[in-house]
Amino acid sequence: AIENGFYYDFDLPRTLIPEDLAILEDKMRKIINQKQKFVMKEEPGDKAVEFLKKVEQKYKVELAQELSAAGEKITFYENVLPDTGKAMFVDLCKGPHVEHTGQIGPIKLMKISGAYWRGSEKNPMLQRIYGTCWHTKEELHDYLQQIEEAKKRDHRKLGVQLGLFQFHDISPGSVFFLPKGTIVFNELVSFLRKEYTKRGYKEVITPLVYDKSLWEQSGHWEHYKENMFQVQMDDREASLKPMNCPSHMLIYKMDLRSYRDLPLRIADFAMLHRNEVRGALGGMTRVRKFCMDDAHLFVAENQLEDEIINCIDFVKYIYKEVFDFDYDVVLSTKPEKSMGTEGQWKNAENALEKALKKAGVEFTVNPGDGAFYGPKIDFRIKDSLKREWQCATVQVDFQMPLRFQLEYEGNDGKMHTPVVIHRAILGSLERFMAILIEHYAGALPVWLAPVQAIILPVSDKFNDYSREVGDSLEKGGIRYEIDMSNETLGKKIRNAELNKIPYMLVVGEKEVEAKKIAVRDYATKKQEVIEVKEFLSRF
Repeated sequence: AIENGFYYDFDLPRTLIPEDLAILEDKMRKIINQKQKFVMKEEPGDKAVEFLKKVEQKYKVELAQELSAAGEKITFYENVLPDTGKAMFVDLCKGPHVEHTGQIGPIKLMKISGAYWRGSEKNPMLQRIYGTCWHTKEELHDYLQQIEEAKKRDHRKLGVQLGLFQFHDISPGSVFFLPKGTIVFNELVSFLRKEYTKRGYKEVITPLVYDKSLWEQSGHWEHYKENMFQVQMDDREASLKPMNCPSHMLIYKMDLRSYRDLPLRIADFAMLHRNEVRGALGGMTRVRKFCMDDAHLFVAENQLEDEIINCIDFVKYIYKEVFDFDYDVVLSTKPEKSMGTEGQWKNAENALEKALKKAGVEFTVNPGDGAFYGPKIDFRIKDSLKREWQCATVQVDFQMPLRFQLEYEGNDGKMHTPVVIHRAILGSLERFMAILIEHYAGALPVWLAPVQAIILPVSDKFNDYSREVGDSLEKGGIRYEIDMSNETLGKKIRNAELNKIPYMLVVGEKEVEAKKIAVRDYATKKQEVIEVKEFLSRF
């Protein structure tokens, strides 16, 4: 099961086609109408493996063998006809299930895709069928409408349509930002840099490739190696960096530190690389090369709570005041694969929990989903289609400062170890751009729009005045274009609307005589005739 639905993987002798989905849906509805009972049976490991081999379910043989080796319970569920008791189907499944198929609500099979067995490119490619199921027909209808709206807003489609970015098979999982997309990216970075200055951050630029020894010291080689791009550097093993934290530890250690230097807030926009499985890549929401608004805060223990609260306030400002997103907050605790003592983890978890409560933030706890080096607070924003996206994160780390032997001189004259807060507000800028494009259906806020205004002369005899208006816009720092094509005014307006340009400035005979412009607002569709200086005053 997945959010809003389910999927099942098949290894079939032929390729499934969309028409197969309707046939399968009919069969599923017949099974639902039969009210087939679900009967759970537990089997010993050897018998489970023997049965699955007999029915030639090689993938489930692999799963059953692993479950048996781990000493876990192995269960099967049978579909049984209620009147005859005849078993119609049996499958390896953990459960639980409803009592019978008649309790299953309206269903819809959504799509077919390819998926590697267990997510590895080294394994066979299977065919995956996605479906959804709801309590009522009305809920299903609303969900399908939401899906259709999401297709219209798909950032992969709009990104190409609006000339923002492209992808190429020559570099899977990496974005080719076109000039307009580069403007949006740079505006986000510029906005963050201004906020960093206000909030006492120091920006650094760090290398992309590091010797293996750094990753061994940080713990990433042991806990994260499979997600790293490994390279050779001077006949030694090395890696492109998947995150900035180890390099920031090195920067901290390049100088003697005193309690007067803390908190030290280091920010970095360096490119990161993570070796995501190709089948998991998806537009700009899941990439291999990306940029994070990454920062690491080096603090004394008595500063920890206040700095976490400052981070929370930063997130609130960006999400609510700037972009007006609703969001949920989740505190994720120690995972199974981690480093450090129970006491260190408990201290870090307590610090995050106390800060959340002091900041008056409602939150839920997600046990076992923290980073391998420390617990974290995740902020999950909700877009205009009510979909959740995990973006901002605040993580407390007692481990890495110890591994890198970081110290500062306290006001008692003794050496102490700082605590590190790993912090991102937007997260991956590529991913956040994708969310914004879909949230606003491509009509980005004016300050982010690559073209903020387009001048539309009614005919070429108004081109000179259009250039004068353009000069004024340029002096005012507004990004603009002039459509001097031979198209009709109606066609020019339609083209501007397709490109979701916030303001269309129509220039005709009346506007030239009055030295004004007719401003058409994309969002409100309202039009007014005003002076250029009044238009400029709105930015």
